[in-house]
Amino acid sequence: MAGQFERHPFLLTAQDVEKILGTDLERGLTSTKVAQLQEIYPPNELDVGGAIPWYKIFLKQLFNAMILVLFLATALSFIVSDWVEGGVLLAVIVLNVTIGFYQEYGAEKKMDALRALSAPSAMVLRDGRTQIVPNAEVVPGDIVILKMGDTVPADVRLFEAMNLAADEQSLTGESIPVEKITEHLENEELGIGDRINVAYGTTTIRKGRGRGVVIATGMQTEVGKIAASTAKKHHKAGRSMNYKKYGKRQPIIGLSRRIYDFVGKFLGLTEGTPLQIKLAKLAYMLFGSALLLAVIVFAVNEFHVPKEVVIYAISTGIAIIPESLVAVLTITMVVAVTVMRKANVVVRDLSALEALGGVTNICSDKTGTLTQGAMIVRKVWIPSKTIYTVKDSKHPSDPTEGVVTFSELDDKSQEPEKRDFDQERSAAVLKFDVPDEKLHNSKLKPQNEKEATMNPELEAFLLSAALCNLATVRHEKEPQDGQPKWQVTGEPTEIALQVFAHRFQKGKKVKEAEGWKQVAEFPFDSSIKRMSVIYDGPNMEHSTMFTKGAVERILDLCSTVGTGSAQEPMTDEYKERILEQMDTFASQGQRVLAIASRPWEGKYQEKTSPESDDALRARVESNLTLLGLAGIYDPPRKETTPAIAECSSAGIKVHMLTGDHPATAEAIAKEVGIIPRNLGIFSHDVASAIVQKASDFDKLSNAEIDALPELPLVLARCAPDTKTRMIEALRRRSAYMAMTGDGVNDAPSLSRADVGIAMGSGSDVAKSAAKIVLTDDKFNSIVAAIREGRRMFDNIQKFILHLLTSNVGEVILLICGLGFQDQSGFSVFPISPLEILWINMLTSSFPAFGLGREQASRDVMRKPPHDRRRGVFTNQILVDMLVYGLLMGTLSLMTFVIIIYGVNDGQLGIDCNRAWSEECVPVFRARATVFAELTWLILISAWEFKDIRRSMFRLKPDDDSKFPLFKDVYENKFLFWAVVLGAISVFPVVYIPVVNRNVFKHTSISWEWSLAVAATIIFVAGMELWKLTKRHFRLLEDAAVVRGAFSQGSEEGGRKFHHTISFSSLKSWRSIGKTHTVDTRVSTRERKDSSPV
Repeated sequence: MAGQFERHPFLLTAQDVEKILGTDLERGLTSTKVAQLQEIYPPNELDVGGAIPWYKIFLKQLFNAMILVLFLATALSFIVSDWVEGGVLLAVIVLNVTIGFYQEYGAEKKMDALRALSAPSAMVLRDGRTQIVPNAEVVPGDIVILKMGDTVPADVRLFEAMNLAADEQSLTGESIPVEKITEHLENEELGIGDRINVAYGTTTIRKGRGRGVVIATGMQTEVGKIAASTAKKHHKAGRSMNYKKYGKRQPIIGLSRRIYDFVGKFLGLTEGTPLQIKLAKLAYMLFGSALLLAVIVFAVNEFHVPKEVVIYAISTGIAIIPESLVAVLTITMVVAVTVMRKANVVVRDLSALEALGGVTNICSDKTGTLTQGAMIVRKVWIPSKTIYTVKDSKHPSDPTEGVVTFSELDDKSQEPEKRDFDQERSAAVLKFDVPDEKLHNSKLKPQNEKEATMNPELEAFLLSAALCNLATVRHEKEPQDGQPKWQVTGEPTEIALQVFAHRFQKGKKVKEAEGWKQVAEFPFDSSIKRMSVIYDGPNMEHSTMFTKGAVERILDLCSTVGTGSAQEPMTDEYKERILEQMDTFASQGQRVLAIASRPWEGKYQEKTSPESDDALRARVESNLTLLGLAGIYDPPRKETTPAIAECSSAGIKVHMLTGDHPATAEAIAKEVGIIPRNLGIFSHDVASAIVQKASDFDKLSNAEIDALPELPLVLARCAPDTKTRMIEALRRRSAYMAMTGDGVNDAPSLSRADVGIAMGSGSDVAKSAAKIVLTDDKFNSIVAAIREGRRMFDNIQKFILHLLTSNVGEVILLICGLGFQDQSGFSVFPISPLEILWINMLTSSFPAFGLGREQASRDVMRKPPHDRRRGVFTNQILVDMLVYGLLMGTLSLMTFVIIIYGVNDGQLGIDCNRAWSEECVPVFRARATVFAELTWLILISAWEFKDIRRSMFRLKPDDDSKFPLFKDVYENKFLFWAVVLGAISVFPVVYIPVVNRNVFKHTSISWEWSLAVAATIIFVAGMELWKLTKRHFRLLEDAAVVRGAFSQGSEEGGRKFHHTISFSSLKSWRSIGKTHTVDTRVSTRERKDSSPV
């Protein structure tokens, strides 16, 4: 904050602020003063962080755990002068680093297009003249002139406001524009949303005009403070070195923990997503295993370590390391990122897409994320006991979409029958045939709803709503690319009313074309919460006054209700009925406005009246006739509820964290299915916990929050700190959360969440804090991103299983091969080092790429998020890896034994690891056979791993084909051709002269092909038998989604029942029990949990 303000400027008068800042409210700053202040204060810009430097991205890829291990293997190869093998390993490193760098650097370049600060210029008063200056040149003390449509350049203390309202949705989350005043405020504890004499930087003026003095610029503005908190590093507990505060031992403890953090971060063991940490641990575990295997090799050779023994040890180490894993993982992520980009999702960080697969909770903003961010008239009450309802309107600005229906209120239904929720819970197995309107306490009878038609009462309401309105609705016959056909301007609530009037062709332009002419206006005043206009009508001898505003304020001015023969006097009883109707609309998340009018006696001539403006307005706004109530709300996006339901089926809870009013937040939450319409299905303590105001939540200590039976699903009136506390509370419950938002106020929680998801139309601060940006702002894109993250995670499991299975088979083969010693006493390779690299990098890699492109399984969103503690290495993956690897290694070893000992009497030759000789023919033929066989086993396993439980010969249980194998494997064309071409590539590698003997250390074969084919058939049979065993005995199954009393996104306030049982169907109880047998058996797989949601 500029200057030495002892108290915040919103508590001071404009003159006090003027004095402290040394400015002049009438003439502004002088040019000399501006130059001095620009030397003192930094430019008026937000430091939201630019693109990550290319060298940081490069180093991140270079110091990957798997790459470090490959570096060590490369160095050892060069040390022993094995130039070919060392060169191949170096090429592998270059390929992996290049792919990762290219993708992440490209993602940052894409984000550069999204980084564009708003409000490039501002109108200021300097030297007594108005000037347009770049936004960055605004300084504290500048007098800023604001008008409708302007973006406020900095935090401004207003001293002049004419019907001024600012849209602070991006800062506070409040969807309704805030009316501004100039008087100083008294309460020092007011939040930023209630400091209504201050206009905040980056907010937009929605109507009116005003002037103010700049009190803070750049990072000192409220927006800047949020941006700073987003960028601020949060140190882990226990890292302090302050011995005065924590004791003499603390410097040693703090230093040791900081060193641990640094080393862990460098090695990738303490920072990153769960998969990154798991793969780093895998890399070092494999490296340790490689060292152990090397020791075993040396021990077998009695620690006599000539060059041949070192090469064998390196080969064994290479066999256990999946060299292509980093490249396959990166390319799989690249493909996923490309898919998401087409689906309007920009992934800034590759790791974020993987992390989405483990998300357990989504903390979402309401306005613009779950809802459309635009107001629409949902219901209109006319005093003749008629309610009009707008249905099926997809675009709030388009009056041609949707229909308007009307229903008559039933007096008998004004006091609905009360339901015994306790009884319903105790008899939850039955759901009797109760009429829907009774079951849901509806005051309306849906069967009586008809399409609305014009009548005098509705026409009077529309006339007032259209004329007492400053908004415009314009139809573009030939809209520009990307622009809607219907263009609107003005304040959101007025736009909603104007669009409603256009639905009946009664818009303002139409009425003015008929001869209605405005003669006076009394602008909206926040102190009295209403607006009035006076019009002269066509062929009318008197003027007419129209008013709209807050219901309570308008009712006090009304003496009658209704029009024509239905007009009644306003009584206390009638007023109570109107207020009840207002409460009904408000409970549905609607902002309620009252519409009224009165005829003026004769033509309005009071333009030069000697009485004061307030007295004149009081005289004009009296003896009104209430024409009706309008319920206006920000409608949910049509795709929100299905998306939330899909999250629920996937074991993901959705929380709404919004700055809106509690009643609005709760109503929208019920409408989209975040909470049930009937909270009575929960116990009292749970029901009171899931919907809270932020002020109540903030008063709780961390221990009290942790003691809650359920964290809030709806938090209203949220401040940035509240959202951050919510995320920390979820983290303490071992949740892995995504935070969605578009406003500046969302930025701290976006950066603190495990996955931050910003909206493309949101603020730059929010986008810079997030890892993922949705360019279309749709909530279902979040679910699509999660689905893609889960698909990718499943595929990562498949290709990791594929790669590591081959590594296990190769290691078994090489370790057992230590027993094959030639006449010199050296161990003979059953498979040569370059054959291993060929298999690991070329044979295995492309099928692994293909597995990474597999489509999502049908149940990908019907299972819970994966266990972050286990990551991809579940019990099933580890057991499968050992079973298949053991089978693969055993078959390959038996093939080598048959050729050497069964056919050639154990002839292992001399020095067959180095070069070809006639004595080495059996060894070279055996190697070629093992190479071909191992290649085919690895390739065919890729088809088997399309589903790690179902048979390769029937991957889809509902497929009626007799033999769908070819159709199923050809569905993934990349994988199909990778396997086919890989299998064919064995022949040139085995038969090409010179290359086969000098490079791969094998030679041409003939009858041995039958061994390779037989081993492949046995291997497939073994895999199918293991899969059948897992299915039959239900071994190593995935956990089921935990179900509670309520499934989010469902239409009813509780779990849906399989059957609706009526009295007439009780006699078929036995048959119902039989039909439920399968369902019951399936449901036993679901884990029961005390969680209600």
